[in-house]
Amino acid sequence: MVLNRWNDDDAKKFVIDAGNDPADQALALRVYASRLIGQDAALVMHGGGNTSCKLKRPDVFGTEIDVLHIKGSGWNLGTIEAAGLPAVRLKPLLALRALPALSDEDMVNLLRANLFESTSPTPSVESLLHAFLPHKYIDHTHATAMLALADLPNAAEAVDEIFGGRLVSVPFVMSGIALAKLAADIYEARPEVEGLILINHGHFAFGDSARQSYDRLIEHTNMVEAWLEKKLAAAPKPAVRARAEIPVDAAAVLPMLRGIIGEANAAFHNDRDYPMPVLNTRNGENIKEFFARNDLADLSRRGVATPDHIIRTKNYPLYLTADMLAGGREAVRQAVADYIAEYRAYFEVNAARYGAGSKTMLMPTPNLAWVEGLGTIGISSDARAAAAVCDLAAQNIAVMTMAEAAGGFRPIDPATLFDMEYWSLEQAKLVKDKPPFFQGRIVMVTGGGGAIGLATALEFAALGANIFIVDLEAAALEAALATLGEGHAGLALDITENGAAERAISACVRQFGGLDILVSNAGAAWTGDMVALDDAILRQSFELNFFAHQSFAKAAAQVFALQGRGGQLLFNVSKQAVNPGKGFGAYGIPKAATFFLLRQLALELGPHGVRVNGINADRIRSGLLDEAFVSERAKARGIDEETYMAGNLLRREVEARHVAKAFASLAMSERTTAHVMTVDGGNIEAALR
Repeated sequence: MVLNRWNDDDAKKFVIDAGNDPADQALALRVYASRLIGQDAALVMHGGGNTSCKLKRPDVFGTEIDVLHIKGSGWNLGTIEAAGLPAVRLKPLLALRALPALSDEDMVNLLRANLFESTSPTPSVESLLHAFLPHKYIDHTHATAMLALADLPNAAEAVDEIFGGRLVSVPFVMSGIALAKLAADIYEARPEVEGLILINHGHFAFGDSARQSYDRLIEHTNMVEAWLEKKLAAAPKPAVRARAEIPVDAAAVLPMLRGIIGEANAAFHNDRDYPMPVLNTRNGENIKEFFARNDLADLSRRGVATPDHIIRTKNYPLYLTADMLAGGREAVRQAVADYIAEYRAYFEVNAARYGAGSKTMLMPTPNLAWVEGLGTIGISSDARAAAAVCDLAAQNIAVMTMAEAAGGFRPIDPATLFDMEYWSLEQAKLVKDKPPFFQGRIVMVTGGGGAIGLATALEFAALGANIFIVDLEAAALEAALATLGEGHAGLALDITENGAAERAISACVRQFGGLDILVSNAGAAWTGDMVALDDAILRQSFELNFFAHQSFAKAAAQVFALQGRGGQLLFNVSKQAVNPGKGFGAYGIPKAATFFLLRQLALELGPHGVRVNGINADRIRSGLLDEAFVSERAKARGIDEETYMAGNLLRREVEARHVAKAFASLAMSERTTAHVMTVDGGNIEAALR
């Protein structure tokens, strides 16, 4: 059951913080209730749903006029603020009801023309529906239970059975003036109702106060859950979004699938360097149970629980059976090719209804896969978007399961799905500026919790990459991930242990589906004159400063081969590799070997599209050069610390962020390999050419 999370004390805080204006106080309660809704995945997901309230505001002449505050484009109910509920003059919206029709573009123009503040976000595409209903507060959600009800073949009869006249159903019509007029007509014929069920779409609840509308929303949803429980002879299962441990064999399947889809996307865009998608895999208990069904092939072609899903998930998932996986790369490639052919046919048939050239096909590759033995796989441009696909897939599966048991899962037909998928107002939700350079790229950084490693991770993340950090210290790893924020992951382990590279790379693949760039950065310095150095110390240094680089490069190259789309290896070498310092032989000698490893790998992997480059940095504040070391060296030379750190031709300290930018620059240099860039402020003795 869905919990009613309203708390009078919390609501009062929102009102107090809003100030003394009664309209602002009423809007504050709208914000509070909207957040309660948006933070409950059983009600809405990923920007779905919308809320509104009708208030009076003074115009520039001081005249009190009616306005509609409604969720604006780009805002999420779970984190919404007052600014995310722009005010629109209500009277011009109500006048639109007299029109026989209104284009989507004209509707948006009119909404924007009547904003109280011109800089406000564009009001929801369902603004007219909210406007035409008379209630002060209105809530619209896509609750899992409500979608199961709305997708039944006899949904209207079920609504009457459950609610006994408290709610009324509205036949499916795409959002816009037609739906708004139909919903208003149906309400006016039944003005006693507390809400609407939009067939194949979702649920509306309304009331005279924010509390009343929210209470009704929760009560209605729980009434449907109770009804479904009787039909299923069990409590409806939630749309579980967590995932269990992903099987190890996913490390072989996911990069292969990622590479095949990436190849198809590159061909579609006529750009051989077009990024591969990022993947997100889920296999929670509800998904495992669902995949045990014997009608998956049929259900995979039924469609989506609500049209709002289609802009993220497409109309159908790619369904990969165990037999297809057993057939290897060619069988999977053929399954993807068949999906693309089916999507092209779907596009061509439905686009013809709009006239030649009026619609431009989106990428025909799948956004979602059902993979037997693995689970659902979200496929998108970055980790967050792929996770959103999986969240919606989990809800779709829960809806399918409940609806099938309660009478049948019957969503909207393919032609209507196409209309929604290629509806300009839906596409506008996905339109963004030019994507960042590394969007779609998965970057692993070893030693990612240290100064250089974290700076490098932050640099690539700022340019759109999804980061997987590896670090010895769990605390440093957690701190680094907290700094990076959502969409990144990592693993704490000793990279010198046997099998460490394979474990780390496998974990990255299971998290994101593959790997594009390895920044092999981790290292540590042991000191002492060579003739007095214990052999064990030298061996220990070689394990970290050479063999770990080799092991991670080898494991990464194997993933690159599975993907078949090239890749990059970036090494943090050291100026010690070419300009030894007294007492640093234990560090410099394995680094010199890594320097040669870089060039050898570039020679061997170049024909496979793998670029291999590195950085020779010097005198960077980090774990190798901590504050105590800097202080001791500066004192020994009779200079201050600032002068010591700026001991180069430019007389400027070189920082970790400069090394990070150099790594990113090499990664952007699409025709450069076997190159080592110095980042030392100028050191002639360490110059490579």
